[in-house]
Amino acid sequence: MGQRAAIYCRVSTADQSCERQERDLAAFAERAGYEIAGIHKETGSGAKLDRAERRKVMALAQSRQIDAILVTELSRWGRSTIDLLNTLRELESWKVSVIAMNGMTFDLSTPHGRMLATFLSGIAEFESDLISERVKSGLAAAKARGKKLGRQPGHRPKSDRLAPKVLALIDEGRSYRWIARDLGISKNTVADIVIRNRSAE
Repeated sequence: MGQRAAIYCRVSTADQSCERQERDLAAFAERAGYEIAGIHKETGSGAKLDRAERRKVMALAQSRQIDAILVTELSRWGRSTIDLLNTLRELESWKVSVIAMNGMTFDLSTPHGRMLATFLSGIAEFESDLISERVKSGLAAAKARGKKLGRQPGHRPKSDRLAPKVLALIDEGRSYRWIARDLGISKNTVADIVIRNRSAE
């Protein structure tokens, strides 16, 4: 039996289609002699997407139902360099490779794969340092402008906004649990609103 592969396709916006990626990857799998174990498609930005389909592919890898994951390019798979590297290391422990159609094969059991991972580690560290530097620089600039950072004492935008509704429901005799479930907040938030209201009276 040949090696089994999962096809993973992702597009950024709803007006785009995974059709071309799927077609190209199916042809690629056939040429390379892979048996397609499943086709997984997602729509959304790499950074913000919940990635439910990617999690399914990772579950297939963990249960050793596949030997490889096929993508058109690595940016379809990884949210960032760090995310890509982390998932590659997980996949290595399960002996599953990520293969991009542009010829990049990440199999960390090979010298070539390990070399690429080392290179990626350096990029990931650099990327992390840059983000940290930008955050620190932005905070310093905001502080210099006199802006107060962090949540201000007593300022709770969501609970302040919901306070009138919570108090009205309390007056109707509703329980904290019922109010929390109805408004999509925790019982602690309901209790906090009631306590703050009583202390303000």
